[in-house]
Amino acid sequence: MKLILSTHNVTKTEAILEHILHRLDKIEHLDRWTIDARVIIEHDDTRDPAKAFGCSMRIGVRGPDLFAEDHEADLYAAIDAVTKKIEQQIRKRHSKHKAKKHTDAARSKERRRTP
Repeated sequence: MKLILSTHNVTKTEAILEHILHRLDKIEHLDRWTIDARVIIEHDDTRDPAKAFGCSMRIGVRGPDLFAEDHEADLYAAIDAVTKKIEQQIRKRHSKHKAKKHTDAARSKERRRTP
């Protein structure tokens, strides 16, 4: 998976990069067909201090891209929250796909039963 990391008013440190890569490994484990990840980290002094750090993530997959963003007081908490939202989107997408497969299979089975 290709990672594009952009920062606004935040210095890009090795610890931040490692934390993001650790979180993206979990996402890649859930959906191995991920193409790329675009992560934007920002710090806004004009916001409420409880939501000063923001993180947005766009995951490129087959079909529509997955996007999530969050603002927290701590940068690492914002990254964790965004990752959790993306994981939920992947799980929902996977469940919908499985349900569609089961529905199609049940319909074809029913058609074979009726003469």
